[in-house]
Amino acid sequence: MKHLVSIAALVLLMAGCGDGKKEAAAKLAAINDSITAARAARTVDLSRFDVPLLVDLGDLATLGVDSAAVQWNEEFGQLEVNAGERFGLVITEEPADIGRLKAELDRDMLRRNTVVQEDGDKLVYRSEFPDGDIVFVHFYQVLRVGDREFIVRDADQGRFSEADVARMAAAVRVKEAV
Repeated sequence: MKHLVSIAALVLLMAGCGDGKKEAAAKLAAINDSITAARAARTVDLSRFDVPLLVDLGDLATLGVDSAAVQWNEEFGQLEVNAGERFGLVITEEPADIGRLKAELDRDMLRRNTVVQEDGDKLVYRSEFPDGDIVFVHFYQVLRVGDREFIVRDADQGRFSEADVARMAAAVRVKEAV
């Protein structure tokens, strides 16, 4: 009986030591799971709001948040995507009219508006108040999915830099059909 207990203890000891492959595989699987979860947290799928778009937040540490807040605003008929103070989008489904927006910017009597970038379906512009101390950078982007048009722009309540606006405009893309 003494020998049987000794042999059982030896077998348990040897089984506990292992060659490390099992533990390494488990650690690798845990790392892969965390990378997949991080990517999922960075990408926001708007299809649950009947909007076939994806928003890639990029580096969450840069934004200072863990995830985005997505909210349907019934009063204005718009989808709002916010992630910290440096990321705020408003998405609406409506016919696009960049020409009308440019005409409105030209007629603005309160602010001086300057177009910074115009690329077909995207307009980036700077709005400056007369004293020059308050400058806002905005963008207006059109995304087409089939026969639907979506307007993506920066949130009105945010004060964004040109880098913020570039990051936000590049973050939204059409969700490919499955």
